[in-house]
Amino acid sequence: MLNYSDYLDLVPKVELHLHIAGAVRATTLVELAAANGVRLPRPADTLYQWPDFYGFLEMLRLGALAVRRREEFARIAFECIEDLHRHGNVRHAEIFFNPHYYTPSGTTYPVIVDGLIDGLTRAEKAFGTTALLIACIDRSVCLPSEALEMLDWMEQHPRPQVIGIGLDGAERAGPPLVWVEAWRRAGRAGLRRTAHVCEDNQTMFEGPPVHFTHCRDALGCDRLDHGYNMLANPAIVARAAAEQVPFTMACWSSIRGNREPRQQRIRRMREAGLNIVLGTDDPTFFGTNMGHCWRTMFAAAAWLPGDARQLSLAGLEASWLPEDRKAIMRAEFVTRMDMLDRALDTADHVLDLAVERPISAMK
Repeated sequence: MLNYSDYLDLVPKVELHLHIAGAVRATTLVELAAANGVRLPRPADTLYQWPDFYGFLEMLRLGALAVRRREEFARIAFECIEDLHRHGNVRHAEIFFNPHYYTPSGTTYPVIVDGLIDGLTRAEKAFGTTALLIACIDRSVCLPSEALEMLDWMEQHPRPQVIGIGLDGAERAGPPLVWVEAWRRAGRAGLRRTAHVCEDNQTMFEGPPVHFTHCRDALGCDRLDHGYNMLANPAIVARAAAEQVPFTMACWSSIRGNREPRQQRIRRMREAGLNIVLGTDDPTFFGTNMGHCWRTMFAAAAWLPGDARQLSLAGLEASWLPEDRKAIMRAEFVTRMDMLDRALDTADHVLDLAVERPISAMK
């Protein structure tokens, strides 16, 4: 018989909120930094520590400068999928990458994207986990002209694995309407569109609920990331619930004190009828993984096996996979969950939140 913790680990999952720059193993980053002459502030065992959200972003960008060669991008992509496979049974992932994090060191867009694809292809053969890529703009360091530049690169070097564009970084630095031209151009090019919005590491002034409206109506986003500050506006929550736009959540924040409050926001958003999908965000940087995120969130919200099934399938439906591939995976997911349900100890549906703490071995 399976206990509930093992059951949640084995549920098939889709990861839709993961940044490759925040999924690099600390030991790998230290090795690459040494090879490429990048000075890191701390050794591997304390590397992923920072005082606040902005310190985290600084470390994210610094770490990206250590990845330069095609084979290095392949390595971090392969290791990312390996971690997703081993720690939470992720069957498909859609991964953010920020080209402008890497170009300051002289790396070109084709080197970045082809290296990532190399690693993802090798990982699919090794683990059976498929993956797509989302080219992303960090509004804290990029201008709207650089978003258009990124679209130029994508047009000049098309890759079927690069399915869409995303927007991350500190929301206060570039609210959604700043990016209208690039996002509309992306839509005309047939790219899928998402954006980080209404994050709770931003004040209500910096990431207000109305940003949801701007992302939907002006940017044309068909999926959104985070969304927690929306709870302050019931009318916007009601619209989001009616439209069933997927929100990719991250239940393990870069800010320690925000982790448990965020888990309760996620619980409230789901209770309000929003279409949520659980993700890791920056797993190695945060000391988490997909299995840990699920166990943590299920403990905080007291969710049951039926919730696991619903969330597993919601992730698949929210993905940007073609419909024929979704149909195949849906049947696989249902078959797998039927087996897990039969193996689950029906008396064991309770998780102890006290044991769901950061994965120190991953730091």
